[in-house]
Amino acid sequence: MENQKPNVGAKPAQKQPKNEGSNVRGIKNAFLVIVACFIVAVCLFIFWFGHDMHFDEAGHPQDLWGTVYKGGFIVPILQTLFLTVIVLSVERWIALSSAKGKGSISKFVAGVKACLKKNDIAGAQALCAKQKGSVAAVVSAALVRYEEMDKNTTLSKEQKIATLQKEVEEATALEMPALQQNLPIVATLTTLGTLVGLLGTVIGMIKSFQALAASGAPDSTELSTGISEALINTAFGIATGAFAVISYNFYTNKIDNLTYAIDEIGFSIVQTFAATH
Repeated sequence: MENQKPNVGAKPAQKQPKNEGSNVRGIKNAFLVIVACFIVAVCLFIFWFGHDMHFDEAGHPQDLWGTVYKGGFIVPILQTLFLTVIVLSVERWIALSSAKGKGSISKFVAGVKACLKKNDIAGAQALCAKQKGSVAAVVSAALVRYEEMDKNTTLSKEQKIATLQKEVEEATALEMPALQQNLPIVATLTTLGTLVGLLGTVIGMIKSFQALAASGAPDSTELSTGISEALINTAFGIATGAFAVISYNFYTNKIDNLTYAIDEIGFSIVQTFAATH
């Protein structure tokens, strides 16, 4: 029996490119953001709002900061929620800006379509390398699979198209979680901020009624403290809920635009392959 000699001239099997993760960067652990915001809120509440310069000798607030301090222990909680919305909104702005890429999405999509019409895959890949971001990442992965299917001689046309469609769907599914990251927390704060503000309002009104129910003349200090706590917490709760709603809807719309661009260019790639093969 003859010994088989290794085929020196044979080329090693090429490994298919594998996406390791989205290139969109963002804050992965929002819990740390909430903890940091809580620490900042407590420090502001104690060392700034509660500073002696904001109160007279009788302990009555002399300015707005002192009035905020009279809102009670609910104020740091509401400040934590408000700061969390601000931090996560800024984080989403940075993340979605990187997801968009360096240039205009509409111009990029038009450029890739033009390259596909000329069957210029290398030109389309060059546009992806220049654009970067989530849309470009999905298009680049689809174009790599496009070239593989173009050189494949074993699969049927229908199988090639199905493989290309699957690649677009997988690349899109890889990018979507990074785009939507932390937005569920912002959506939760739209309701939570209002509810916590309402809780502070109820606590403040309870104190006000307790002052009114006291024997003899009502304690004006306790009454004003209760009303201040109610109004301050109401204001913080409404501000937190309103800002969270605006932020959530704004970024959801931006994600929808990116998703539409990905779907449009992915459909064009598949249709171009079907028409030219």
